Amino acid sequence: MQPGGEIMFQVVPVMIGIIFLIVFSIIVFSVTKGLSEWSNNNQSPEQKVKAKVIGKRTAIRGGGESRAYSLYYITFQVEEGDRMELKVKDNDYGMIIEGDRGELIFQGSRFLGFHLDSAVNEG
Repeated sequence: MQPGGEIMFQVVPVMIGIIFLIVFSIIVFSVTKGLSEWSNNNQSPEQKVKAKVIGKRTAIRGGGESRAYSLYYITFQVEEGDRMELKVKDNDYGMIIEGDRGELIFQGSRFLGFHLDSAVNEG
């Protein structure tokens, strides 16, 4: 064997091991973060507040070699002046427009619904 050939058999398995640990750590971190958010939302009380829709946005994930999908977000401003951005389903995103006022229902960071205040939105 050539003198440099033995180094390849020592370095490559170490590099593969390091890459595996990095990928595994990212997966564990993502799962832990998701479970933590889910648990926090379940422990939070359901809240109903008067709010105004002040912004909407979408984010596209995936694409290229994998399936692309869209995430939908709406920013609400509650009566106290605080703003919160919540992820919503596509049909909610399509039915709610900027400037709408109504009752926002949420639990932690989980959007549960938005009921328009028809008296305000009609005029």
